[in-house]
Amino acid sequence: MRLLDKVVIITGAAQGIGFATAQRMLTEGARVVLADRSAVALAEAVTAIRAGVVLPASMTLADRLLTALVDVTERATLDAMVRETDRCWGRIDVLVNNAGITADARLSTMTADQFDRVVAVNLKGVWQCTQAVLASLLAQAGGVILNASSVVALTGNFGQSNYAATKAGVIAMTKTWARELGPKGIRCNAVCPGLIDTPMSATIPPAVLEKLLERIPLHRLGRADEVAGVYAFLASNDASYLNGAVIEVSGGIHL
Repeated sequence: MRLLDKVVIITGAAQGIGFATAQRMLTEGARVVLADRSAVALAEAVTAIRAGVVLPASMTLADRLLTALVDVTERATLDAMVRETDRCWGRIDVLVNNAGITADARLSTMTADQFDRVVAVNLKGVWQCTQAVLASLLAQAGGVILNASSVVALTGNFGQSNYAATKAGVIAMTKTWARELGPKGIRCNAVCPGLIDTPMSATIPPAVLEKLLERIPLHRLGRADEVAGVYAFLASNDASYLNGAVIEVSGGIHL
């Protein structure tokens, strides 16, 4: 168990990659905070974890799983999550900034509201959540920050001026924080998923999806658990000399 008793906060954890990451972290021995803005989705996620995650007899989910109702655009909810995590487990070791949204439109039709909402969650939300946990990481002189970027940060994408810009900004923040926090024992890395089988990708029209799959040498969507495995590695001591890295998990879509 590479993450035995490490305390991991995951935002946007009720579904998709965030949920798969929570499952993987638990099986690696971590204590996990499921953070999401939907109380219903959180309840469903907990039910699914109880049904699907098998722990050693010496461990119980009751002692290894917390939920936090948070909106990454609302600092007060993040501060409350940090206080409750500290109260229960006394520390925070890993933050996975996974929460993100889309509001797609061409440049000619995108509204200011669409642009601002995506920036608020995908960019400012990552900054705000990291700032909220930073005091805990600094106090223990160590920790790991993992940020969800995207392959579109590297290439751009039709109809996603806002989304691509935020994900590129996440990479820039990751590299900046790696410089600032590395000397304090805190590693910061980014993961760039490609086309992953999640509720977000389910909205892609079949004809468009087939054309996208033709560009991937593996000719399939990625699975959420395949991204989760990369997060688990980066959170562990196996990645102790990785800092400021940007890891693409895309099946080779750019080859």
